[in-house]
Amino acid sequence: MKIDHDELQKRLDPMQFAVTQEAATEPPGTGELLYNKENGSYHCIVCGQMLFDSTTKFDSGSGWPSFDRPADRENVELRDDTSHGMRRTEVVCKNCGAHLGHLFPDGPTETGNRYCINSAALKFQKK
Repeated sequence: MKIDHDELQKRLDPMQFAVTQEAATEPPGTGELLYNKENGSYHCIVCGQMLFDSTTKFDSGSGWPSFDRPADRENVELRDDTSHGMRRTEVVCKNCGAHLGHLFPDGPTETGNRYCINSAALKFQKK
């Protein structure tokens, strides 16, 4: 999917643009979806691709929404990230390439995964 950055700058707020297009991170504890407990699905703010389901969301205490698995593993792409002097796994939307957050192997469920995702990269759709 080809992304028009000028159009995105008009459509997204500055934090959404910085997170999804420049791999920024919203400050911990500030995301509007962090404490959301409603049933529904989480979609990419850029392209609308479904990414996560509310049934897989948990409170990690990290300051960002956390999920133990994507709704469909085919909808996200994992990339090596060595920025900031660390080795991490970046999570991006497979459809449009938007930066979503990072994957850590310290989740509390049977998957052992914690998809630590920026609220600014997500749009919630209530069931």
